[in-house]
Amino acid sequence: MKKIILLFSLILSFSAAHSQMKVGANLPDVQLNSNQDTIVNLASLKGKTVLIDFWASWCAPCRLANRKLAPLYNQYKGENFEIVGIALDTDQMKWRNAIQKDRLTYLQLIDPKGFDAKSAVLFGVEELPNSYLFDTSGTLVAINPTVEEIIMQIKK
Repeated sequence: MKKIILLFSLILSFSAAHSQMKVGANLPDVQLNSNQDTIVNLASLKGKTVLIDFWASWCAPCRLANRKLAPLYNQYKGENFEIVGIALDTDQMKWRNAIQKDRLTYLQLIDPKGFDAKSAVLFGVEELPNSYLFDTSGTLVAINPTVEEIIMQIKK
């Protein structure tokens, strides 16, 4: 029985590793609802340097990361740069309250099925926070980039 469980775990982890978006992939054609009650297609952001940031209101490390992302966005938003927060919250009220409390002015979307959400599965999100940096051609150039890597990409 232990061998079967181990084999199943290996197969599952192998398939999960291959489902994660890889550097070189294109900005996906995914539509999600925003905190402004509009539908946004991620692929429509092609032409800008885009940081997709997966987070949740209940995730303490995510909330700390928001404190760094908000000023970064405010500094570079005029330079063809966009941050898109994708929350994996199941409670929209808590999500909306976190956006206000953290003073997030960049685009906020929600995929309300947690880690089973379509966008989380597509990107291969297994932990939070998790971020993906796309260049202006819509190509993924870094997964979980540093602030320095983001700034270098903006200035290209």
